[in-house]
Amino acid sequence: MKEKDLVRMSKIVSTVCSPFLIPVVGLLALFTFSYLNILQWQAKLYIFIIFLLFTIMLPITLIRMYCRYKGWEIKDLKDKEKKLVPFIICILSYVAGYYCLMSNHIAYSIRCIIIAAIVIQILCAIINIWWHISLHTAAIGGILGAIIAFSWVFSFNPVWWMCIIIILGGLVGTSRMVLKRHTLGQVVAGFLIGTICTIIII
Repeated sequence: MKEKDLVRMSKIVSTVCSPFLIPVVGLLALFTFSYLNILQWQAKLYIFIIFLLFTIMLPITLIRMYCRYKGWEIKDLKDKEKKLVPFIICILSYVAGYYCLMSNHIAYSIRCIIIAAIVIQILCAIINIWWHISLHTAAIGGILGAIIAFSWVFSFNPVWWMCIIIILGGLVGTSRMVLKRHTLGQVVAGFLIGTICTIIII
């Protein structure tokens, strides 16, 4: 495979597996494997919209507005010195989403996905001050942790799903290294932080 094709593929993997998508993936997993699959579709849609609004649309919109205000391109955020405010924007958006879920008396098993995402982002933001840890692999690790934790809580066999997530984590980590955004240590550390935090919280 030519280098330019490898770089192009790595960009696609990094974009498709954006950290913004992870809470929504966790929610869909919960709707699939837990007792919540008996919820009426209207309730599922309502919860899905809340997740979509507060974990994807709101933070992305605010981050783009911030970059426009600063005269930056989105790609400029790869510099760790410029990531702090976007981290804060994401964390506050997630906190607002959690408050919305709590005020609507949504089950804790759903809210804990947001809590795990908030904790992971706070840890990554703190570590990022000194070391450029991978939020992409932390997010994938969060999915693995959620699958493991939910398998204990709701008694389903997670092996095949774990294999898929681990392979996906390898692809994401490799793509981040190919794009020279992270080292192997930063990729692995992010994955472990995401996995461990999510298992503990859920």
